[in-house]
Amino acid sequence: MELLELAQQNHVTQLVLTDINNTSAGLNFVRKAPEFGIKPILGIDFRNGTQPCFIGIAQNNEGYLELNDFLSHHLHDGSEIPYRAPDFKNAFVVYPFEQVLLNELEHFQDHEFVGISIKDLRRLPFSKLVLLTTKLVVQQPVTFRNKQDFNAHRLLRAIDNNLLLSKLPKEEEASEEEKMYPVQNLAAAFSEFPFILENTEKLLNKCSIHFDFSKDRKPQNLKTYLGSVEEDEQLLDQLCAEGLPYRYEEVKDSIKNRLTKELDLIKKMGFVSYFLINWDIVSEARRRGFFYVGRGSGANSIVAYLLRITDVDPMELDLYFERFINLYRANPPDFDIDFSWKDRPAMTEYIFKRFEHVALLGTYVTFKERGVIRELGKVFGLPPQEIDFLLAGRYDFDQLDHVSKLVLKYGSLLKGKPNYLSIHAGGILISDKPLHWFSATHLPPKGFPTTQYDMVIAEDVGLYKFDILGQRGLGKIKEALEIVAYNQPEKYDRIDIHNIKGFKKDPVINNLIKTAQCMGCFYVESPAMRMLLKKLQVDNYLGLVAASSIIRPGVAKSGMMREYILRHRNKGRTEEKAHPVMLEIMPDTYGVMVYQEDVIKVAHHFAGLDLGEADVLRRGMSGKFRSREEFQKVQDKFISNCRKKGYAESLISEIWNQVASFAGYAFAKGHSASYAVESYQSLFLRAYFPLEYMVAVLNNGGGFYRSEFYVHDARMMGATIHPPCVNKSMIVNRIYGKHIYLGMMYLRDLESRVMERILKERMLHGSFSSLEDFLDRVFIRMEQLSILIRIDAFRFTGINKHELLWKAHLMLSKNDRLEHPKLFPPRHQKFQMPQLNTTALETAFEQWELLGFCLCSPFELLEEPPKNTNGQKDLERYLNKYIDIYGYLVTVKNTSTHHGKRMHFATLVDQHGEVFDTVLFPPVAAKYYFRGKGIYRFYGKVVEEFGFLSIEVIKMKKENYVQDPRYADMRMSKKLFDSKK
Repeated sequence: MELLELAQQNHVTQLVLTDINNTSAGLNFVRKAPEFGIKPILGIDFRNGTQPCFIGIAQNNEGYLELNDFLSHHLHDGSEIPYRAPDFKNAFVVYPFEQVLLNELEHFQDHEFVGISIKDLRRLPFSKLVLLTTKLVVQQPVTFRNKQDFNAHRLLRAIDNNLLLSKLPKEEEASEEEKMYPVQNLAAAFSEFPFILENTEKLLNKCSIHFDFSKDRKPQNLKTYLGSVEEDEQLLDQLCAEGLPYRYEEVKDSIKNRLTKELDLIKKMGFVSYFLINWDIVSEARRRGFFYVGRGSGANSIVAYLLRITDVDPMELDLYFERFINLYRANPPDFDIDFSWKDRPAMTEYIFKRFEHVALLGTYVTFKERGVIRELGKVFGLPPQEIDFLLAGRYDFDQLDHVSKLVLKYGSLLKGKPNYLSIHAGGILISDKPLHWFSATHLPPKGFPTTQYDMVIAEDVGLYKFDILGQRGLGKIKEALEIVAYNQPEKYDRIDIHNIKGFKKDPVINNLIKTAQCMGCFYVESPAMRMLLKKLQVDNYLGLVAASSIIRPGVAKSGMMREYILRHRNKGRTEEKAHPVMLEIMPDTYGVMVYQEDVIKVAHHFAGLDLGEADVLRRGMSGKFRSREEFQKVQDKFISNCRKKGYAESLISEIWNQVASFAGYAFAKGHSASYAVESYQSLFLRAYFPLEYMVAVLNNGGGFYRSEFYVHDARMMGATIHPPCVNKSMIVNRIYGKHIYLGMMYLRDLESRVMERILKERMLHGSFSSLEDFLDRVFIRMEQLSILIRIDAFRFTGINKHELLWKAHLMLSKNDRLEHPKLFPPRHQKFQMPQLNTTALETAFEQWELLGFCLCSPFELLEEPPKNTNGQKDLERYLNKYIDIYGYLVTVKNTSTHHGKRMHFATLVDQHGEVFDTVLFPPVAAKYYFRGKGIYRFYGKVVEEFGFLSIEVIKMKKENYVQDPRYADMRMSKKLFDSKK
């Protein structure tokens, strides 16, 4: 944009964009250039590091494809670019004057030229190249607007090379003369060589590039799945017909009508192949036994439901068809397909093998404020403590030294500018044309070609992504079933995890939702969700679908979350408060906007916008929108239409504020419904196989909370928790009946190769009988062995771990042993050991150090025992009274009021293992603050809102633990611990 403005100011009418080994800006340059009256031309400046090779300029789109193919080949395999260009058929090649001299190039093909910049004009008359009158063209690079740009460039080069600015070599930076000159000045500079200007004009006139960015652009995705539109349409009809009896016991007329309506529109819009590709992907996933969840706006579609892309019935939920697709939408519906984080790589690989033109979608990572200050601080040579001081932000700018001021000055200049190319969270492009038609691709560590442009410009040009995402929730469900298969095989065959209809009616599952016993369950385990479920008293699927959307910041921010709860609990309030039109549009949600499609409904029915305009509004809210002008027009029409309808200004303002609050945050109803299906699956497992499910949660990296709380929850549900054991533990957690053995993965300093050796030896030759047996069979160094002994992984021997450590030191010499099988069993010397003991307190601190948490109650480690036994069970008794209570910190949410004042919501576990919640309002939060995990004593008032009890804290104090006995006076620590017992 800034380059085009600069060109316009300098009366330039044709401009070639040639970024160095990169095409990120190409599409956007072509899109915006006509607005500035400039003819865009695309090319690439090919270099090895900072060493120029040549510039390729595309004559047309085919030439751009050639250049992108060539660059991508070198970016993928990391090979050097040759100093001589290949024989491009549809692209010109310009060799910089300096390179021609350096490489002694003499013969040039028809499409090859020599580039002359203003500074080269000084040397040109003294070179024999001046005789090549048909081959010389103007090559005046534009890298900077001004001195500040040049300085910023030098800083970026220093960051890229990880050097102090003072150490940056001259060859690592561009010439300060690489700036734009007005056309007349350029003509004057080359007046002695008019043929150079003529050659340049001819070359530019032969170039033309076109991409369709119009409203009526055609999708560039793979156009047909089977090879022809007719075959695709027949297959889609056939698959829907096969899906009807699978999905519906009785196929009513309403279902047939909805299906006909959708199919007609999908065919009319040319989205048939898009549906079939998604169907292909999920069919392959089922064939491989992978779990998946289809969500996004596509979940509003009955066709998607019949093709088993989604598990959400749009008829049951009355999902708004026009949110999913309408005649005004140029883009196909959005399908997000979630796979387990373990299965996603395999599915990505399948897609790349299955389809011809595939790439991952790129994204730009920009400089963030803190990151850029840290990088610039290093480049300017500031010491770490001075960088930290700037990052803290507590400084008076006028008091800073010159260098610190420069860091902040250039930090604000670079903030928001591109830092590097990365990969979109889940976007995959499957196109009809080769993807190098649009840009080059690079090869990040994931090993799949990735575009050099982002999602927004991809959609602008008609490329719509397939979202293939990874999440841990599905991994938990799948692994929980695998654990049930070995731990309770007699029950495993009776489980149908896809029996969602049965789960929705199950009173046990619905009671878990109502009482918010959802620890570890997908999307419903956070403190905020637990609080909302209790306030709403949700005990059914539709209520959970609504809750999944109400919790989103958009609804909460507008104040409508509170209003929804009030209307949910008091139906009379709905009649009193809701506008009749709003209530008619959204009867299920009491006239409150909850879902993304509510924006469309309100815009269409309440404000009288047509569906196309309503969709512009909806897209504007999603944060993926391109044209702010178009959005502003629709906003103005929304307000003027409401005035024409005679609505009061206060009502118009209130409704628009609700709409605006959805920006970037609202869920489509189908999206929420898909989440709720997965929540029900995880709730079923928690209800009927709680221990197996909790082990799966831990093995898949936990969830909202730290691992120790899932371990605690498993104990509360009847599990016996054991620290790692060399005979019973795996790398991950393992359950035997009701006994959970923690995995060796929690031992933070234990090397993965050591774990693998232990498991391999145990699998091949059985359990270990003693420490000696273990050392004979497993190659291990002393520091690794000491971790296992200290965590009591040899407790099956019945020998105190201090004795085992003595033994280990005596048996393992300090020299490295050779790793090879022994021909004969070694004979061990019998050592006389002193009598040694380990206290429970010492064990607790050892676990804390090695696992990150202890397996006893943290309350047992307090320096002073709690003064009372108050807990969550007592809150009702203390309602509207003051309570003194102790809690072990689970999580804190730091937030701000509307006035920007800090406050905290904290969740804690009481002495009895139950969870309770506290709130610190700004006056208290300013006085007290949480200092990491530990036990806090609170004094505050028990309050209730919609049946949810919490404590408004008045004062709090962090309690001290006893001294670690391993580093303190052992007798004193033992005495303390015995007195507690």
